Amino acid sequence: MATHGLILFGHGARDPRWREPFERLAAKLQALRSSDDAAGPVALAFLELMEPDLPTAVGQLVAQGCEAITVVPVFFGQGGHIRKDLPELIERCRESQPDVQIDCAVAVGEDEAVLDAVAQYCLRQAK
Repeated sequence: MATHGLILFGHGARDPRWREPFERLAAKLQALRSSDDAAGPVALAFLELMEPDLPTAVGQLVAQGCEAITVVPVFFGQGGHIRKDLPELIERCRESQPDVQIDCAVAVGEDEAVLDAVAQYCLRQAK
């Protein structure tokens, strides 16, 4: 069974504290995946202003033995970065790593379960 890595892909920001929730999410995912023998590492990547960028993160996971990688855009919606920039980056990564299966999920905010969780959070704030 192929080792399957995950990359959480975010926009990036000048303030280094912006990456803290992404790091917490990556740590939670790694802990949840620890019992799965085929589950590879979880990494972060950013579109701009922060490192690593997506090609670097893909290269790091390949160096750690990943034969399959799923990129998860941690964006609330499918804006221009997700519709235009990310597919171009994914294609560059596929070209540079032709032996690795690289897939891309939809933006997390497009998932109904995520929207349900955000709705519950909003309700808790109104109490």
